[in-house]
Amino acid sequence: MKALGIAATGMLAQQTNVDVIANNIANANTTGFKSGRAAFQDLIYQSMIQEGALTSAEGTSRPVGLNVGLGVQGAGVTRLNTQGGLIQTENQTDLAIEGRGYFVVNRPDGTLAYTRAGNFNLSAEGQIVTLDGYEVDPGITVPDGTRQLTVSAQGVVSAFVDNENEPTELGQLTMATFLNDAGMKPIGNNLLEETTASGEATTVTPGDPGVGLIRQGSLENSNVNIIQQITDLIQAQRAYEMNSKSIETADQMLQTANQIK
Repeated sequence: MKALGIAATGMLAQQTNVDVIANNIANANTTGFKSGRAAFQDLIYQSMIQEGALTSAEGTSRPVGLNVGLGVQGAGVTRLNTQGGLIQTENQTDLAIEGRGYFVVNRPDGTLAYTRAGNFNLSAEGQIVTLDGYEVDPGITVPDGTRQLTVSAQGVVSAFVDNENEPTELGQLTMATFLNDAGMKPIGNNLLEETTASGEATTVTPGDPGVGLIRQGSLENSNVNIIQQITDLIQAQRAYEMNSKSIETADQMLQTANQIK
């Protein structure tokens, strides 16, 4: 009887499903977080009778076969890159992307990472950095005496220094886009990595065709829909219970068979 093993794969799949849902709910208030959805696929089938097999000498054949599936397996977690809502903070170093694109971050080992979380700060040297102190690329240094920092929708960073009435342009923020955003690898701390599945990063300027704009003084909320996640959680629980019931039923049938004398 294969039902024991088949139902066990179903229980493992729903455990993975619940793990993904729990991570979504846990990050409901994480800036720039994109929810994930677990994807599954059926396992190999055991073919007991082949489709089209001859059933008579006159050439009649079976219209369907007898194929018994062996369960389910996880195929991946799809990241849903829909736009999160923008919340105003009035903090001049908070930046949100409205539309497509990622901020580029220089990591200490010299590699690049990408993020939608624009809750930036200034380092002791005046550089615009993430909450982990990683420099935003391209590096922009805010001079001493800056009383106001402005970032345009197109990413131009300017500063009003001391008593000057005209702003001093400090640099241009660029962003990155990917052909397959869902193929990027999440590494924690609101960061993503480029992979062969995502394709190489394309450097773009905010406001380019098909590219988002930067909104200063705002942050992008998580795109997690709590109501939908609770619904998915209940469905996963019910599916887990049904797989458990399948194991219980198969076990009872085996006990019945063993008691035959």
